[in-house]
Amino acid sequence: MGISQYIKEIGRGARGAKPLTRAQAADLFGQVLDGAVTDLEVGAFCLAMRIKGETAEEMCGFLDATHQRLTRFPASERPLVVLPSYNGARRLPVLTPLLALLLARAGLPVLLHGMRTEARRVLACDVLDALGIPALDAPERIAAGAVCHIHTRQLHGGLARLLAVREVVGLRNPGHSTVKLMNPCAGPAVVVSSYTHPEYFGMLQATFCLLGMTALLSRGLEGEVVADPRRSARSDGFVHGVHGVLQAQQPGTTNEVPGLPTALDVASTATYTRRVLAGELPVPPAIGRQVEHILQLADRTVVETLP
Repeated sequence: MGISQYIKEIGRGARGAKPLTRAQAADLFGQVLDGAVTDLEVGAFCLAMRIKGETAEEMCGFLDATHQRLTRFPASERPLVVLPSYNGARRLPVLTPLLALLLARAGLPVLLHGMRTEARRVLACDVLDALGIPALDAPERIAAGAVCHIHTRQLHGGLARLLAVREVVGLRNPGHSTVKLMNPCAGPAVVVSSYTHPEYFGMLQATFCLLGMTALLSRGLEGEVVADPRRSARSDGFVHGVHGVLQAQQPGTTNEVPGLPTALDVASTATYTRRVLAGELPVPPAIGRQVEHILQLADRTVVETLP
């Protein structure tokens, strides 16, 4: 059928573009994921949405289409913590693996999913590989207290292809927002998400509420969902779509994080992670509080799901 009728609506520039309904967005995104449109149409869609920006209704539609097509992880004994990781290290070491392993040590099953969308950056999956945690070939049930990671193409090939468009056009597209919000689990889950620019906060908040999701939302670390170890950022929680502020923004920045390496390479990051887990170095307080928030949301998800 094609998506040209949608491109006409969203492609009229920042002022002239019209938002899509949730159903229209789901239809458009589903055709893109299914490979039912031409490369030219995909490029036009990506550029038009980059200029216009996503609304909450459109994000819900994109996620509707994605959730209908994902290869899902079976439900775990406890709510699965979902950590999207697509940015990697830029100025600080990538600490998402540390967050994942601290959550597992607290007894939660943890899934990290991602793929390379930024050239020459150290990814969280690289660090997990170095820590002896290989990537899964396909979704499987994750035990409480375990960490698993998987490439996006194992969840849906069309989604991975859409993310790879960035290598050609040089810009992010709605696929990058979608993977950071989606829930690839068939059972209860806590999706950990982040935003870099404050103007995205309202759209993300509305999306979680409209979809009735359980999630943690806060300012991330260079696009990663792990808390910045130097700051105490605001954290917002959602339990089945009901919103509450878990932590207010605290002023100030810590100039020194004990033991945090200045190098960004895999070996240095893996060594730091091991030392924190072994108790040789302290858990950065900001990440420790993030673990507590996620545990709280996981517990509330179970309680508020019971009849």
